[in-house]
Amino acid sequence: MEPDRKQLAQLLPLLPVLAELGRTEHVTETAELLGVPQSTVSRALATASAAVGTDLLVRDGRGVRLTPAARTLLPYIEQALAEFQAGLDLVRNESEVVRGTISVSFQHTFGEATLPLLISAFRARHPGTGFRLSQGARDTCLDELSAGEADLALTAPVAPPGKNLDSAPLYREPLRLVVHHAHPLARQRMARLADIRTEPVVVLGPGYGLRSLTDALFREAGFRPRIAFESQDSHTVRGLVSAGLGVSILPPGGDPPGRNPRPETGDLGWVELPLDSPLAFREVGVSWRRRKPGSEPVPARLFREMVVGQGAGLLAGLVTRAGR
Repeated sequence: MEPDRKQLAQLLPLLPVLAELGRTEHVTETAELLGVPQSTVSRALATASAAVGTDLLVRDGRGVRLTPAARTLLPYIEQALAEFQAGLDLVRNESEVVRGTISVSFQHTFGEATLPLLISAFRARHPGTGFRLSQGARDTCLDELSAGEADLALTAPVAPPGKNLDSAPLYREPLRLVVHHAHPLARQRMARLADIRTEPVVVLGPGYGLRSLTDALFREAGFRPRIAFESQDSHTVRGLVSAGLGVSILPPGGDPPGRNPRPETGDLGWVELPLDSPLAFREVGVSWRRRKPGSEPVPARLFREMVVGQGAGLLAGLVTRAGR
């Protein structure tokens, strides 16, 4: 065997370990993520360094850091793994229909449009794939993800990446003040938080993504709201506002009953107003668990890759509509 090919033969099995080391810069954490003994990672690193002819990782206090040589190699390692994975996908897609069930946890507000659009796009390509859906508060969705009960979680705010968690933002939508159609603020073009300082407020309960965002808005405005009702569903919140029982802060809700309620709806009706605050938005994103290479089910991985790579484009219409 030629020397160069012999060197490649030594290195190729080690690429997943080196790629994970590049992300974590931590031998123990890499071993945990890959599900192998720490000694296996250390041996792989030593073998790779010998094959390359230079150190790839050096001690730095109690931790380790990548050498310049390793940082140069890392993009090529990741590209090689990505291209090989793409080849596997092509072979699998040509040889068999993608089947299986994908588990998704999501917040209630994404059940009307966001998640259905993503599932529809995926099912158009892989009609044999099934979905198991679970909806709840943001904290519940992320707990299900961490416990392995969900393959992905669709939340707002998007979860920050962590030790065993990755995430990606998809789109940003405004938060608006929602008031009864006959409220004094209903005919204004924009509202400030100070305008509702003395108003009863309808909110979602603790643990919901919107609750954390509205709490931050009130902190920024410098006062505590007068909470009149706590609910577990944004439709109920909007209904209570529609009945004149308080005001709320919610993402855009489509076409409201508006200022001219119909006789059959009594005096029900709400109006949405833009909020004059730099914090009046929420970022929607998807999160997933880090797994050792090859352990993620193919349907879940393909759906994740579609959502991360194409989700923003698929959901662009929602963003445009929300900004009106």
